[in-house]
This record gives sequence, C-alpha cells and structure tokens, in this order.
Amino acid sequence: MFNFEKLDVWQKAVALADTIYLQTRKFPTEERFGLTNQMRRASVSISSNIAEGSFRMSQTDFARFIEIATGSVFEVTSQAFIAQKQNLLSEEEFLAIYRGTEELSRMLSGLRRSLLPS
Repeated sequence: MFNFEKLDVWQKAVALADTIYLQTRKFPTEERFGLTNQMRRASVSISSNIAEGSFRMSQTDFARFIEIATGSVFEVTSQAFIAQKQNLLSEEEFLAIYRGTEELSRMLSGLRRSLLPS
C-alpha cells in the first residue's frame, strides 16, 4: 500500500471521481468531448495530484500539488453548476457533487495549512 492511499482526502477524491463518472455516463453523446470529458479529467486530477504530491521531496512541494488539486475541485464545482443549468444533472445529483467538493475543499485546505511553515 502506498502512503497516499491512507489519506482520507485521497479516498474522498477517488469517491468524488467515481460519482462524476457515474453521473456523466448519462450525459448526451454530444457532450462526450465537452462537459463530460472536462468533469472527468478535473475530478481525476484531484486524487492524482494528491498522490503525486505526497512523494515530493519537501512539504512545500507537496503543498503546491495540494493547491493544484484544490483548483481542480473548483473546476468540478463550476462544471457541475453548468451541467445543472443545462438540465444534465438533477438538483439531487448536483447537491451530491457540491457537498463532495465542499468537503474536499475543506480537507485540502487543512492539509495544505499543515504542510506549510507557520
């Protein structure tokens, strides 16, 4: 087992990506290279950056990868708003994604603060 697999934040990021894949499966085919692809790539980027950053030589480097992961969380959130406005996500589906991104944002913020010198 790799160390990043033990991180709750990484596990939550993988769970969010799973949710995004499930929800975007029902998007129309014309969105395959648009919103579907964007949401999937951004959601996968979150856990990927956590994993990659966890093996950097310094905590400052790791914190930078956490910052990048946080940016991807915000991308997914913004894209979920657009998907909802386009009637691709129901209110319930949108809220599930939104709650997940809110939680990840808080967790990533806390992790980043713990990595940087006071």
